[in-house]
Amino acid sequence: MNTFSAISRERLESCDERLQTVFNEVIKFFDCSILEGHRGQALQHLYFTQHKSKLDWPNGEHNKQPSKAVDAMPYPVDWKDVNRMCYFAGFVVGIAAHMGIKIRWGKDWDGDTDLNDQTFQDAPHFEVVD
Repeated sequence: MNTFSAISRERLESCDERLQTVFNEVIKFFDCSILEGHRGQALQHLYFTQHKSKLDWPNGEHNKQPSKAVDAMPYPVDWKDVNRMCYFAGFVVGIAAHMGIKIRWGKDWDGDTDLNDQTFQDAPHFEVVD
């Protein structure tokens, strides 16, 4: 059975309870790593200036406490394997929907399942929708 590493667990614990619930179910079936949960001011501003985030501090979903966003990837992490990231994201979104938890994925911001109509791509990003 898959389990989170100590660092992944710590990162996930900085997230909204709903994200914890989803990813604690996902890990049972799909090995993955939690790359980031809550993000502080310095890192958020750096990502904003590097165009890795569209939002500066304190406006990002990662900036809330608990974080309303999590960055997660299938394990082992391979940034070049976009197909596996998409497969993983579909699994995550499906698990969340089955649990009645609405989430948004960073390659389908508008939730229409068309990945070709997005202007900002953030494949590891998942966030709860209130």
